Amino acid sequence: MPSAKAHSTVNRQWELLRQLPSKSPGITTSEITTRLQSAGYTISKRTIERDLIDLSLMFPLQCNDASAPYGWHWKSGVSVELQGITLTEALSLALVEDAIRPLLPKSMLKVLEQRFSHARQKLKTLGEENHAARWLDKVASVRPDLNLQAPDIPEDILETLQQALLEEKQLHCQYYSAHTDKLSQLTLNPLALVQRGLITYLIGTAHSYTDVRQYAVHRFRELTIMPTATQGLKDFNLQAYLSTDALQFGRTEKISFQAWLSEKQARLLRETPLSVDMALTDIGNGNGYRVTATISDSWQLQWWILSLGDALVVEKPQNLREQIAEKLRSAAAGYE
Repeated sequence: MPSAKAHSTVNRQWELLRQLPSKSPGITTSEITTRLQSAGYTISKRTIERDLIDLSLMFPLQCNDASAPYGWHWKSGVSVELQGITLTEALSLALVEDAIRPLLPKSMLKVLEQRFSHARQKLKTLGEENHAARWLDKVASVRPDLNLQAPDIPEDILETLQQALLEEKQLHCQYYSAHTDKLSQLTLNPLALVQRGLITYLIGTAHSYTDVRQYAVHRFRELTIMPTATQGLKDFNLQAYLSTDALQFGRTEKISFQAWLSEKQARLLRETPLSVDMALTDIGNGNGYRVTATISDSWQLQWWILSLGDALVVEKPQNLREQIAEKLRSAAAGYE
């Protein structure tokens, strides 16, 4: 079995070949060395020069030695397509693999499976000698909320939803509403699929209504693709929809928010402002801060306010202040 060093040499030389342009004046050994070093290979210019000489005996390479610095390139008229992936591509694929699985149709995922596998194998092979290949051991993305478990989504449900989106067809479905605790029969116009934290949502309209709503994918019980085309697709823009804070749920209208903040919470908000127009004012004498911001009057806002407990007191608008006060009184009563 080839040694790890041999694997590393082959990978390095493959990366080197991929750097070569198809025509003169070519690329210098210094440029190649810099590129490979940036990709995590511990390599000298002298080693690159030896590699090029060795590889030119097996591949149609040419050195442009008309003037210094000399440039290397593929010989004229040679069509070369090197299969495989670079180290950077392998890292990118490994980082996005889990995130994109719920968002790609199975037919498209099948095309990528081989590349995912190739990426993992390449990183494993290079891991001992190439520090860049160990990057995945040094980075992570974690959720800021409670570490809840993702809901189960039956594979056939997700595949049917994705297929309907791909073909732009209506769906007939049975959908469970957690708020009303009942099943409903719906005809849906699927418009988009959005991953929000642990939950995947189908964005769409329920025929014959035109208001856009979110449907948690794990709550679908039965799905059938209909022969009729999706309605309202041409008038729907996903990015414009998301910019309204619709995925924060509840109302999306903007409000002029004002609240008292503890000094500690004010320090945190300076780092991650509520909005571009957020302002913090020191009340003085160690009495905390006043924050003002224009934000969406959403459920997410109320959940955030409640999570801060006595570190924040809503002052305006009055109806939001009253809603939060009532929730806190009700919660406190449950502990008495």
